[in-house]
Amino acid sequence: MPVARSKKDSDSGTPSSDDASCKEPIAEKSKVKRKRQSQSCDACRARKVRCARENPEDQSQPCKHCVALGIPCTYEYQPKKRGPPNLYLRRLQEAAAAAANGKQENGRADDIKPTSPISASLSPSQSSLATPKIQGVASPSFLDSSVAAMPSGALPPSRYPIAADTFHPQYLVSLGSPGYNPSRSPINDEIPPYSPAESSSTYPLYNWSFKQHQPTPIPPPSVIPPLSYYYRPHRLEDVAPRDTISLIIALFFDFVYPLTPCVHKPSFMADLHARREERDPLFFALVMSTVASTLVQVPRSYVPMERSAVRKLAQNCHEASRHITVASYDPPTSIHVVIRYFDCIYHFCEGHDATQHAAFGEAAHIAVTLRMHEEASYEGLDPIECEVRRRTFWLLFGADKSMSILLGRPISLRDEDCTVHFPKELDDEYITPSAYLPQPHGKTAIVSGLNYISRIFALLGEILVRIRVDKRSPPQGQFATARLEEVQTLHARIISALMHAPEPLQLKRAHPQSQLPSEYGGAGFRQATFAEVKDFFDNPTASRANALNPFLVMQSNLYVTQQLVRFVIEQYRDELITSLQGTVDEVRAAEDKEAVASELLNILHSIPIQSIATNGPSLVHKVRFVASTLLDAVRKAETAPASAARAHAYLWDFLSILSEIERNYLLDDDRDATSSGDGMTMVGS
Repeated sequence: MPVARSKKDSDSGTPSSDDASCKEPIAEKSKVKRKRQSQSCDACRARKVRCARENPEDQSQPCKHCVALGIPCTYEYQPKKRGPPNLYLRRLQEAAAAAANGKQENGRADDIKPTSPISASLSPSQSSLATPKIQGVASPSFLDSSVAAMPSGALPPSRYPIAADTFHPQYLVSLGSPGYNPSRSPINDEIPPYSPAESSSTYPLYNWSFKQHQPTPIPPPSVIPPLSYYYRPHRLEDVAPRDTISLIIALFFDFVYPLTPCVHKPSFMADLHARREERDPLFFALVMSTVASTLVQVPRSYVPMERSAVRKLAQNCHEASRHITVASYDPPTSIHVVIRYFDCIYHFCEGHDATQHAAFGEAAHIAVTLRMHEEASYEGLDPIECEVRRRTFWLLFGADKSMSILLGRPISLRDEDCTVHFPKELDDEYITPSAYLPQPHGKTAIVSGLNYISRIFALLGEILVRIRVDKRSPPQGQFATARLEEVQTLHARIISALMHAPEPLQLKRAHPQSQLPSEYGGAGFRQATFAEVKDFFDNPTASRANALNPFLVMQSNLYVTQQLVRFVIEQYRDELITSLQGTVDEVRAAEDKEAVASELLNILHSIPIQSIATNGPSLVHKVRFVASTLLDAVRKAETAPASAARAHAYLWDFLSILSEIERNYLLDDDRDATSSGDGMTMVGS
């Protein structure tokens, strides 16, 4: 039987005695083999095709492929230099060789038995290939078999050393092999359970998948708790004493509720007394948002706490509500919309402009998701749910129009998209879960103020839509004339918007509109009014009768907003007349501006300052918008009537009083002398 020879011997030029007779044929075959291994040209090498030359040894002649393609036939390719040895396999060799040398008895490599997990896990064919590697014989076949012996999910080691190269041989079991069970694997007996401290260890890369499948403990709440951690029952006492919460809720219904009647008082108070918040996390969030928005809307003298403590409590209540509601959007409910509307008011009064607009966006989109703008969506709902949804939607509708005019923002809730009816003019005690009870004859419902202000905002939405459509594509000729007729109709509608309001909402004018008494201005008037404002905000024993009259408070909001919309319509009417006729009657335009200023002054002087102050910063923004525009018009006009200039001066003088009111609502000492310049005027704040 022939003796086996190594590859080196078979390639050498010295044959053995058994095949000496085959010397010449072998030499001939070697020559043919060398001819077939001649270097290919660069183009054929790149295309991986056989290089076709008539004389394979003559590289000066181009091959047939290059001639056919019309490209130069070059031989510039240089074989790449062999890279450094594989450190992974070198360490594997050294570990196996050390184990083999320790067990070697007769000095023969054939008697070495595998003692490491890697050797034990190899198949017989792989084990026979491992023997020459242990002996230090570099064999390409062993390199291939070593890679094949790795687990199927393993990453091949890089030729460049990384931290994972500091491997442990006992981890090289076939984790990806069929039938592998981690509970019965020797690895589980030798490796402790995974802990966060192992993240800095240097395990091999293929073992990373094993670690990732281990159960990760949930972090404690003090680290980064999941959203669901906060969505659980809470107690009011966790935030503030229950008596304090009850006092603030009472202030809400006394001073804030007439402008924002978006909760049903009887059911809300019943749930509060029954401690519903300890069973329903979303109701707890509603109470927290109600408290937060109330604290920033009532005069500080109403709450027996330091200003810093009031601000801290408002912040804590808002954050408690926010934590709960972000984990409970699905399914959306009307409570979500009310909460986000209250959050919007809170951020407006605190001067958090961007957060305020984000809260409004959430409220508006949740309302649309619930289809609160469509009357058909109210079918099948109980009366309480219907009225809460209607009231909340129209509050959002008015706030949307306020933002649009005062901040120049797009309209989100357009009147033509809305089919929902106005809320029924019933007080809460006449709305039950099963029926609507009749409102007593002669008793005006609180919600009637919301209905009338919603009609005014609907007119504002109509004029704003026309202004912005015409700005993009200005009407010409008969289209401009038709637009002017529409604007004239809107002007007549806004003038008569409050003509048939209930008697409690009718303004008791102090003076006829055409007169402008001299006592409207002057140092004496300013000093007396400032003293009354200071007493209202700082004196806990001051009279609150006018502030507690909901209809006087609503009058301020209704009539000031009416003059704001009237002013916007008249401005655009003059622009249309100018585009049609090339000029406008300056005298008539000046008289219109004087009428707006005089009417606004009459309104502000006909309503007690306490009732005006209860409206808060929202009213100040509306008056400031009209006053600043009127004053600019007077300054630009060369021939302005003296009476108009005087009216504008008085109006600007009254604005300083309103700014003092706005300043008293701030709970931040650092911003005590300033106010938010980008705040949103909330319809009910």
